[in-house]
Amino acid sequence: MCAAYIIRNHIVTIALVWLPTLVFGQIEIDRKQQKEADSIAKAKSAPIMLERRKHFGNAALDFGLAEVVPWTFDRYITKKDYAKISWKTVGHNINPGNWQFDDDEFQTNQFGHPYHGSNFYSAFRANGYSFWQAAPAAFAGSYLWETFAENQAPAPNDFINTSYGGIILGEMTYRLSNKIVNNRTRGFKRQVNEVAAFLVNPMNGLHRITSGRWGKYSANSTERDSSKIYAEFDFGARTSNTANNQKQTGWYGHIKLLYGTPYENYRVPFSNITVNTEFGKDDSSKVNMVSVYGSLAGWEISSTEKYQHLAILSANYDYINNSAFFWGAQSLKINLLSEFDISKTVVINTSIGVGAVILGAVPDRYLYKGRNYDYGSGAAINFTGGITIANKFNYNINYRSAWLVTLNGSASHYFLHLVSSELSYIFIKNLALVAEPAYFNLNGYYKQYANIHSRYPNFRGAVRYFVNFQ
Repeated sequence: MCAAYIIRNHIVTIALVWLPTLVFGQIEIDRKQQKEADSIAKAKSAPIMLERRKHFGNAALDFGLAEVVPWTFDRYITKKDYAKISWKTVGHNINPGNWQFDDDEFQTNQFGHPYHGSNFYSAFRANGYSFWQAAPAAFAGSYLWETFAENQAPAPNDFINTSYGGIILGEMTYRLSNKIVNNRTRGFKRQVNEVAAFLVNPMNGLHRITSGRWGKYSANSTERDSSKIYAEFDFGARTSNTANNQKQTGWYGHIKLLYGTPYENYRVPFSNITVNTEFGKDDSSKVNMVSVYGSLAGWEISSTEKYQHLAILSANYDYINNSAFFWGAQSLKINLLSEFDISKTVVINTSIGVGAVILGAVPDRYLYKGRNYDYGSGAAINFTGGITIANKFNYNINYRSAWLVTLNGSASHYFLHLVSSELSYIFIKNLALVAEPAYFNLNGYYKQYANIHSRYPNFRGAVRYFVNFQ
């Protein structure tokens, strides 16, 4: 367990929870400034966009900082035992036969490690490398950390979470940070956006500092694309049954970001991203959910004026942690997306997905070696259906299911079912009332213990503010 993860988790909490309100509001304010600046640039025949160039030296340096800085903090500031490395520990860790699953806390393994991996990935992504070119850096960074930065045996779960999860979180935060900063603005507002973008993706912010782009008025990079962002901000109350079957009620906030659209640029990795974050009054952690969907590739099946059908390959990251239930997984799915224009006032959207759960963490009440969750792999399916009427009423129903066979933990297999629905009504421009009932069901079948059948009903009611940004 890396103590530096705790600090990074606080940074991510700020970036995911508080900054979107500030940042996206700022983007809307900066529109007028950008148009004026672009008009001046055109008059002077100045280039509007700059091509990105690869900088291997800078990327390698940033990559090294992502390795050395956390280890230095653990070793000399917090003086953690696992950071006391030697050639003996390195020799032990290099042997593949010594790898074993660890027993770190759920939050560390399922949230801290993927975030750490995002820095390895972003070190190269921010320095001009493409999605596929930067992806190996997450795997390399994870392996080097597991082998050289800790005296504990390398953990397969850490390697997967840090690399695969790091790529998903890295590309998501990289794209959002580029949307936040507009190089064609100046002043205090520009500095606020620079800081916000740095918190969302520190490696991209570091690159802007070292390259002299921080605060400098210039043409925007081609990485600052024209994708639209739709954002929802919910604030309300939620009630749920805890793991001890006691009812708990408290406030919560939810932020949903839709980056791009599935029906444009679908052959470009992460041209379409969905991010869901939730936070609130809870005994488990401040951040209760982080869910990221990113498109990897797409193929058009058929399209007319009345309907569209697409097949999308997606990379998915899920982290749920509250007093009622916790679940963490990384998956790869093929999805069938459809949109039906029934009339001028009625639109129906559906999504059906199926794929592999590369690694998932599921609650284990029998505490395998003191750890309250098991690791497993398996398959997952999901279905979403939604109808919008007159741009006022919206209803969605969602079903997600996963089947896992335990790789490390109590000998077992699990079935997880999540059913939720959402009804919203827009009563004033950009404001809506939202009601969200949901039901979680976890069935565990054990070889040595009694089977478990856990149910976690919950309900959310909120006021939603939503807005579109260019």
